[in-house]
Amino acid sequence: MIYRKQEQEPASTEVVEAAPGVLRMQLPISMPGLGHVNCYALEDSNGVALVDPGLPGEESWQALMDRLASASIPVERVHTVIVTHSHPDHFGGSDQLREVAGAEVLTHEAFHSRIQQVGDDFDLELRESDEIDNEAIVELWKQRISESERTPWGEARQPPPDEIMLKWLHMDPSGSRRFLAPHPTIRVADGDPVRLADRDWFAVHTPGHTFDHLCLFDPQEGVLLSGDHVLPTITPHIAGNPDLGDPLATFFASLDKVAALDGLSCVLPAHGHPFEDLVGRCSNIQDHHADRLQTLRDAAADHADAPVEAWMKVLFKQRSWGEMAASETFAHLEHLRLIGDGEVRRDTDGRLRFTLSTS
Repeated sequence: MIYRKQEQEPASTEVVEAAPGVLRMQLPISMPGLGHVNCYALEDSNGVALVDPGLPGEESWQALMDRLASASIPVERVHTVIVTHSHPDHFGGSDQLREVAGAEVLTHEAFHSRIQQVGDDFDLELRESDEIDNEAIVELWKQRISESERTPWGEARQPPPDEIMLKWLHMDPSGSRRFLAPHPTIRVADGDPVRLADRDWFAVHTPGHTFDHLCLFDPQEGVLLSGDHVLPTITPHIAGNPDLGDPLATFFASLDKVAALDGLSCVLPAHGHPFEDLVGRCSNIQDHHADRLQTLRDAAADHADAPVEAWMKVLFKQRSWGEMAASETFAHLEHLRLIGDGEVRRDTDGRLRFTLSTS
């Protein structure tokens, strides 16, 4: 099968050197538009640091164990896990590695996961009970999400599919079942040095895809671990997070930030293959979003005082409709509002309704 986008390719079992002292291991995932996540192993004199150890669940964990064995790396030598951001396909194995190997879990200082927050509510209950009905726990979890959380644009937040939520229940080494959630032990700020692969890397905070997104830059070898901030053939999702202020402008600023790094020669993304032209790729992503803004402007006359979901259907095909598409649409609408090209009101149901300038 020929895949149109690199990020859709299924996980390979090969372990390859992607940069000096950095091994690339692909772990399987099944998410819209994605077939693998790249887990990078950075070897040093003390052992190994792993970047983005895949989804929760046995399939991903077993694949990681197989890749480590192929590279002759005992799991006990994993001393650090770096999680680039708070999405499950990046942090899934982190807590299990902390338990199995005693690994530190390193994130940006802003790291926060709704999964962790909800999961911790059930942690004690799950550990103390020998017989827990997983389906009942999932239903209770979904109820809490629906009752307590709304999107920034006023809709009830939709919980993940049941099969995904069930993956977040797992059997830990002590035999207790609980929600698999990351618990950072090291939090870094923008510019902080991190010693990996026997050289200094530097934390680069890149909010946009998430508020807590972290890249790592190695000036010695010119390598950037880009996470989901910059991907080779798809445009990363932009979070419609009010904490970002203007989410789209914040994402653009983060793209400019990494594009300005001196001496960069190799980008190691979380999905897809390593690539070299970071400046060109950042420019292409910004051009894509400029086109999306124009698409919204062109639809202004037919969508006065429309909720985010209606604007979402302008930007996205039906197969993509959902909270992620609505979130990115909200980010674009907020940008247009903040630059003076639109206005917003909140209706009696609490939903935001946007009207854009037609001129």
